[in-house]
Amino acid sequence: MKVVLITGASSGIGYETAELLAKRGYKVYAGARRTERMHDLVQLGVTPLSLDVTNESSAREAVHTVIEQEGRIDVLFNNAGYGSYGPIEQVSLDEARRQLDVNVLGVALMSKLVLPQMRKQGQGRIIVTSSVGGRLTSYLGGWYHVSKFALEALCNSIRMDVADFNIQVSVIEPSGVMTEWGSIAADHLSDTGKDSPYESTTKQVADYYRQMYSKPSALVNDPKSIAQIVLKAIEARKPKTRYQDSLAAKTSILMSRLLPSRALDWIMKQTVLR
Repeated sequence: MKVVLITGASSGIGYETAELLAKRGYKVYAGARRTERMHDLVQLGVTPLSLDVTNESSAREAVHTVIEQEGRIDVLFNNAGYGSYGPIEQVSLDEARRQLDVNVLGVALMSKLVLPQMRKQGQGRIIVTSSVGGRLTSYLGGWYHVSKFALEALCNSIRMDVADFNIQVSVIEPSGVMTEWGSIAADHLSDTGKDSPYESTTKQVADYYRQMYSKPSALVNDPKSIAQIVLKAIEARKPKTRYQDSLAAKTSILMSRLLPSRALDWIMKQTVLR
């Protein structure tokens, strides 16, 4: 029975992955700040852990609990994160630091904490929820994209660091997923644009995201589909370094490679302002 530790497991991708893995016979530890939302997971044998990835003592306690109970950690699924959208000029540096703290440093912290145990075991897998937004920038995406571009570089570095220890690192790059992410990003947009020169456009883009994330579409996937990709990355003999969830994700990344920067800027702006 493989032992899996998941961060950000109280909703969305993390929750669906915990449920899927538990049903497939994995021993799952589900970390989140809101453990009260995991009642149904407990019925499946999932162990909830109080975990704040921005708090080192909380993270250490969670990893220690898993190792103490199971003697191993086979998979770390770094899923915790959120989207802080808004014009760079308007977003406070305190909020920028929080975005980087959760989306980048939280992944670094959790990875650092599990790596000694994985090296001791002689194997392990680290899987990270990134985004197509780590490869190209959407309009008014601000610090969210800064965090995801940094996360992609962080994962590249960890992957090369640990390859000699039989530890695999994979990144999941969804285009959009039906989770709370959309409403959180939209709220950040509305708040940062209020009473500013950007108010009209931030309101328009926020409305676009609220509508876009209200139902599944070609651009917005079901979190259950991402859970299936995580399972594939866990069970593959030789996992890919990166997984995209849809044709939209693959097309977006291809566009970012082929198009001139200003042409890509125009397309990204028109997509959300139409």
